[in-house]
Amino acid sequence: MALAGPLRPRGLSRAEAALLACVLVTTAVAGVARYTAGFSDTVAFVLAGIALAGLAWIVSLSTEQIGQRFGPSSTGVLQSTVGNLPEFFVVVFALQARDTIVAETAILGSILVNALLVLGLVLIAGSLRAPGGTMRFSARLPNDTATLLLVACFIIVLLGLVDATHDPASHHTRAISVVGAIAILVVYGVWLAQYLRSGTVPGRPTAGEGRAGPEPPRLGMRLAFGLLAGAGVGSAFVSDWFVHALEPTIRTMHISQAFAGLVIVAIAGNAVENVAGIFLAAKGKPDLAISIVKNSVAQVAAFLYPTLVLVSLLTATQLTFAIPPVYIGALFGTAVLIWQITGDGEGTPFEGVALVATFVILATVAGFEH
Repeated sequence: MALAGPLRPRGLSRAEAALLACVLVTTAVAGVARYTAGFSDTVAFVLAGIALAGLAWIVSLSTEQIGQRFGPSSTGVLQSTVGNLPEFFVVVFALQARDTIVAETAILGSILVNALLVLGLVLIAGSLRAPGGTMRFSARLPNDTATLLLVACFIIVLLGLVDATHDPASHHTRAISVVGAIAILVVYGVWLAQYLRSGTVPGRPTAGEGRAGPEPPRLGMRLAFGLLAGAGVGSAFVSDWFVHALEPTIRTMHISQAFAGLVIVAIAGNAVENVAGIFLAAKGKPDLAISIVKNSVAQVAAFLYPTLVLVSLLTATQLTFAIPPVYIGALFGTAVLIWQITGDGEGTPFEGVALVATFVILATVAGFEH
């Protein structure tokens, strides 16, 4: 399966070339499963999920190579932005298919998976490798992420209150969501510009990364951009296949739509952060690992979610900030928890396990949300 000799793109290791070939083959088979009657919906769903994760790896690899030329801040923003493409397409196709619960829980799950499960695993991997068992990183991004998440929670809590009390404003949820989405996007834009201007200078060592600085990129810009573009286009098609097989699979496996969106779709759609952040932390690059995961949380809450609210004006069903009370509590509690745990710029195995345990509890609740 491995691409050898002249067939292997320059800069890729044998293992990476083999994995790239596997992703291409799996994606092709997933396409056949989508349009061929001989495959069951469950098999088609599993194949699409594996292909989606594989394409996310290609996105991770290409954005890391591009971003290494610009420093940790820009790399984190780039990788989390492009890495959220599969999640974006999954939610859009779910809305078009009128799977509102799956779309809603998928976007919420994307926030919660990254902020609890992935961040917890990053803290565990990084702190176990760090001297003294304490992972150290810049505290600014975690604090900014908590602020952006709380800003997004503000409108969500308000809409939850007006719905619960049958306030007159409850009849204008869509209009409030549109105005709120625009306001949050403005806040995110101001933060992003400020964050990038004050980011790490390329080539300068960051905390916990040693004096050698970042590794030089192995792939040329043309190849990296080609992989990125190909994986982005592929993600759009595979997301459609994934959503198409999701509903029949839910019925076959007797799982709730909330669990499917909050856990299965969210984890598959965020495979970039699941893999890249954990491995970077294990390799002793805490600032870059935290940058990728925290940027993803901030982007989903303050960019992807409000953007999807606006994009959903063009789909069969509309996404709003009005969500069930259980998820309002989960989002607010998550914002407070990540501020408490990572706001000091340090992480320990205990704190990582606490975040993972919190996600397990949440996933258990979602499993009973029929």
